[in-house]
Amino acid sequence: MRLLLVHPSALMYSEIFLRLEPLGLERVAGAARDAGHEVRVVDLQVTGEKELARTFSSFRPDALGVSLNYLANIPEAIAIARAAKRTDPGCFVFFGGHSVSFVAEDVLAQSEGAVDAVVRGEGEPAVPLLLAAVRDGGLETVPGIVTPAGRGPGPRMLHGIDSPVPARDLMRHRRKYFIGELDPCASIEFTRGCPWDCSFCSAWTFYGRSYRKASPEAAGAEMASIQEPNVFIVDDVAFIRPEHGHAIAAELERRRIRKQYYLETRSDVLLRNEEVFQRWTRLGLQYMFLGMEAIDAEGLDLYRKRVTPDDNFRALEVARRLGINVAINLIVDPAWDEERFRLVREFALAVPEIVHLTVMTPYPGTEIWHTESRKLTTRDYRLFDIQHAVVPTTLPLDVFYRELVRTQAVINRKHLGLRTALGALRVLGGNLARGQTNFARMLWKFNRVYNPARQLADHRRPVRYELPLPQHLEIGNRQELYVHSRPAPRREAEQTE
Repeated sequence: MRLLLVHPSALMYSEIFLRLEPLGLERVAGAARDAGHEVRVVDLQVTGEKELARTFSSFRPDALGVSLNYLANIPEAIAIARAAKRTDPGCFVFFGGHSVSFVAEDVLAQSEGAVDAVVRGEGEPAVPLLLAAVRDGGLETVPGIVTPAGRGPGPRMLHGIDSPVPARDLMRHRRKYFIGELDPCASIEFTRGCPWDCSFCSAWTFYGRSYRKASPEAAGAEMASIQEPNVFIVDDVAFIRPEHGHAIAAELERRRIRKQYYLETRSDVLLRNEEVFQRWTRLGLQYMFLGMEAIDAEGLDLYRKRVTPDDNFRALEVARRLGINVAINLIVDPAWDEERFRLVREFALAVPEIVHLTVMTPYPGTEIWHTESRKLTTRDYRLFDIQHAVVPTTLPLDVFYRELVRTQAVINRKHLGLRTALGALRVLGGNLARGQTNFARMLWKFNRVYNPARQLADHRRPVRYELPLPQHLEIGNRQELYVHSRPAPRREAEQTE
């Protein structure tokens, strides 16, 4: 069969700071191709709707799949589905991905027949079975499938993540992926899942608090195949198991692979496993994203981070000693007043690290979606992008956005202003000499993307598609939140296949 996979457009945050290759979609493409299907991929982060229309017309896919890891892309995805059905009513259209897994039935209903199915859970094991069922029948037996007729069997989880290999060769615009000054930048996955249970996050509810690791040999082989000089390690928390981090490092050393790396981790993991991070700095680790989320104990307890402010500040000291540049994330609670924003600005200016702000957002799949007592002020999918307030603000909404953007602008001038750019001329010059302009364009794009008037106007747009109302749920048995159950033991799974 001919399969066309589509990644939707970039969100507000991605317009400036990063544009990552769609690694999950590349892995699904690899799984479909391994099963004998012909595959094309269109990434609307880096290309336009005209290219999608041209590809659809020339390739004439039997099936079209849209990746929906972000709620804010759902209206766009439904529009893509409607356009596909208008062009070819016989094309089988399905959605899959992290966020849509939690609202599958609602999205199917809202599509009014434009979407034939939603795949809940991991796409790699499901999509080859889905395509076989589209061709031969038996759609209702596909693990994770949701159709207008109801749900099929529960989603199937990969036992290991060594395969399928991402189909990177299908991406026609690889030089447009970057994160900060790492331009261009590829992505790689060493582990999947997260054993923590932060109340604002849906990674643990999606994967059922499971945690799987790539073998060092597979990780080394994949890294050797990557052409880009920079790599973002997409793990939710890097190097939870230090022996795993050391084993991959040893494999890269054996292969004499040298790149520049960016990763995400937690403060307690960095403090506990400092030696593995130190080893990775010798391999090229330069940047680290640290989800502090709050600067006080009250905020950390609210989000169930299971660390203390002291842990966070000691972790920053370790990173500085290792020479790793850190980007800190803080969650803005819509309950903040002007004084709270002022204190955060003071903190951001007092530390050498980059500080990013994201707005507290109850997402389907998170615990706070069910327990947050403040009523949603909007259910417009497009505003669920961690840059808009979707619950009541203490300040008038226009003042909240003014303070939010003012705080972001202060941080931006500190790290991305002209003075910083002049100090980064060596990096800029090297990127430009290679024809890489993503980082350079980012430096002066802030005011066009982030401004209170734009964010306020976003709330006034006509709304066609809305999130379902959250259902209050007493969180006793947390497995009720899970998309995936833990994978069955390999021997038991083989007997059922």
